[in-house]
Amino acid sequence: FSGGSTGKVETRTYTVDDVAGALQTVQPHDWAAFLRQRVDSHGPGAPMEGLARAGWKLVYNEQPNTAIAAAEGDQEFDDFSYSLGLKIASADGKVDAVLWNSPAYLAGLAKDMTVVAVSGMAYDADRMKRAITAAKTTEPAIELLVRQGDAYRTLQVEYRGGLRYPHLQRIAGTPDRLAQLLAPKR
Repeated sequence: FSGGSTGKVETRTYTVDDVAGALQTVQPHDWAAFLRQRVDSHGPGAPMEGLARAGWKLVYNEQPNTAIAAAEGDQEFDDFSYSLGLKIASADGKVDAVLWNSPAYLAGLAKDMTVVAVSGMAYDADRMKRAITAAKTTEPAIELLVRQGDAYRTLQVEYRGGLRYPHLQRIAGTPDRLAQLLAPKR
């Protein structure tokens, strides 16, 4: 934005080619191809390759990360996004989000349904967590009683992967470039 002496705000736009041209004046390189590959594609390794170059990797375990734990601690949501592909409002069991092609989606769950019961017992997050954990070693699917409007249905969620929550983990012996990027400027 530029206000100048008139006080008018003018929006100035630029293209990838403009950026490539500016970079070319600093360091000769095929900047247009470099930027196009990273801006316009979703090629293999993206974004994990960049994360690894920064000295980190994405791992999953059964412990909620800080952000999920805070939301669950505030009793906002029960977050099963990385296991069942489902996020539920803690207060009333209402489904807030269902990830496309996730186990919950494939079982027929949809946003705004209400999860009434897990394996025949009234819904709460701890029961759901126990059911997800038990499904790792038992044959039956996770059974959910759901309500949509005035209609009730029992859905079978086929999932055997246990609780999963994402975490960043340092790659030993590599520079921590992520910390450098996030450090305050002096």
